[in-house]
Amino acid sequence: MKSEATASESISGGSGMAFAVGFFFSFRLAVAILSIKLFGADLQTGSAIKLALGFLLFGVAGFFSFGAATRTLSSLLRPSSVRWAMLFIAVSGCSLLWSETASPIASMAYWLGTAIDVATIIFLLRVGSVPEVAASVMKGFIWASCSVALIAWLMPTQYDFRLGDENIFNPNSICNVCVFAVFFAQYLMRRKMARFGLVTVFLVLTIIRTLSKTTIAAFIVSQVYLVIQDRSMSRRSKLFLTIASIMIVLMFWGLFEAYYNFYTTNGNQAETLTGRTVIWNFVLDGALERPWIGHGFDSMWNVVPTFGTFEARHAENEFLEQAYSYGVIGIVLLCGVYGSLYSNIRRMAQQSSKVICISMILFVIVRGFAEAEPFDLLLPLWAVVLLGVLVSQDAEVGAAAASLSPSANAIVQTQSVVPIR
Repeated sequence: MKSEATASESISGGSGMAFAVGFFFSFRLAVAILSIKLFGADLQTGSAIKLALGFLLFGVAGFFSFGAATRTLSSLLRPSSVRWAMLFIAVSGCSLLWSETASPIASMAYWLGTAIDVATIIFLLRVGSVPEVAASVMKGFIWASCSVALIAWLMPTQYDFRLGDENIFNPNSICNVCVFAVFFAQYLMRRKMARFGLVTVFLVLTIIRTLSKTTIAAFIVSQVYLVIQDRSMSRRSKLFLTIASIMIVLMFWGLFEAYYNFYTTNGNQAETLTGRTVIWNFVLDGALERPWIGHGFDSMWNVVPTFGTFEARHAENEFLEQAYSYGVIGIVLLCGVYGSLYSNIRRMAQQSSKVICISMILFVIVRGFAEAEPFDLLLPLWAVVLLGVLVSQDAEVGAAAASLSPSANAIVQTQSVVPIR
């Protein structure tokens, strides 16, 4: 009895820790703006606070992982997508040796921040139930994204009618975390682990309200794919979603017109895709100068020349970003991470969950045509590791269930879904 109680307490504590980690992964987007607006801090201090909180969670998660683990590190590295993510982290860390970064110390701190995100997830998965840890991380991320969205709605709108702040609380980033929160909510609802209907509506409204063109376009493509491919969704539900989408477009039609007029009449934004074409040309030339190993981690911010009044933090294209930073090696790593994760997902047992995960990959691929991340992939490496382990276990459970009798099959499928209280 005592050992059972101890195990129950451990799982409960692990779930709370996983929720906190997921909450932080989304809410840190708002840390800088809150530090500046509420406490008068500067942008550098806000960034330092985010990194410090990440290190703190890493330490606490490491403390939770001490003792008897439910799985070994080698078992967590078994999914190919996890190994590719680890290889990406290793190569990006090694590239600091030849990186043309403006501040080696700051770049090292940012690389460590990316690495400890992954390590924190591994600590959680090592000691907890994979479905429960994943669900708790997703829940924390969803509620934090709602908080981020609420902050964005309460702030004064920008001069171009978008939410947030262009430099500190970017509307593209706000839209991005809300999109991933929607994917996580869809996954949990398909698994019958939570009810996030109203939350999803609020997040979708925020996504549209950010007026983040590329992210919204990628989200629409991914959701159209999901609706078409998800055979578990009834025709009535699909019709309802279609009507709701039309109503949302009509609701925001006046705002769309105002933003379109601003976008097409303010300078040459429409012709240059808000300056992206100039950046692409520069990055492509730079990538060809060092085609094999690239310019290294964090080699653009405060290094490349400004483009008019705009200072590029990344290449505005994920393929070009990896080519510029790590050369051919970066392209191979990019294809390896996404390709291996897609391969893992295809072996999932539950069709509706498989469609949602593939939709997520489709979203980052489409978004990658005009967006990038300076330190990470558009599908964060911590999410690659979490999804890689989760979908691989799902595939193993499905394979085991397929070899059993129909009654045992139903029992295994029921046990693979862990309800979160």
